[in-house]
Amino acid sequence: MSILRIDASARTEGSTSRKLADRIVERLGGDVVTRDIGTNPVPQVTDTWVAGTFTPPADRSGAHRDALALSDALVAELQAADTIVISTPIYNFGVPAALKAWADHVARLGVTFQYTETGPKGLLEGKRAIIAVASGGTKVGSDIDFATPWLTFFLGFIGIHDVEIVAADGLMGDPEGVGRAEAEIDAIAA
Repeated sequence: MSILRIDASARTEGSTSRKLADRIVERLGGDVVTRDIGTNPVPQVTDTWVAGTFTPPADRSGAHRDALALSDALVAELQAADTIVISTPIYNFGVPAALKAWADHVARLGVTFQYTETGPKGLLEGKRAIIAVASGGTKVGSDIDFATPWLTFFLGFIGIHDVEIVAADGLMGDPEGVGRAEAEIDAIAA
């Protein structure tokens, strides 16, 4: 099994979401490629990037190719993976900006999704995603959780519909949340 691990937390020491991802990857086994966008964020897309995505590959300028090089690498990582493990905190009720920037880079018309007569269709079908979420105050699935619904929708948009969420949430008021999340991991990875 090939696993793409994406870490979005700005914290390295003491990060609950990274700790959960460690456990998931350990339980799943397989070849792991890690993309740490929390400490090495991808840049925001630019005008040149957007123009490059709408230019046929054979007609792209050197500037277009340069602007799309990282995006191409990120997409290739997704395409090669059987399972995607995303570790993310909830910052201010949503995903970190680094994770949104990553999503902007991998949402590529004609590459990871296409438009059809019946609407958009994701092109990365047959993959599994496990999202390891940590939060201090936001409960996953609550009215103030804008992170997990968005991330689940986004993954589905690019064709990844087998999505599981493991949450250590509301940790400021519930220190047992990590233990429950670890038990969930053990169950899904069994």
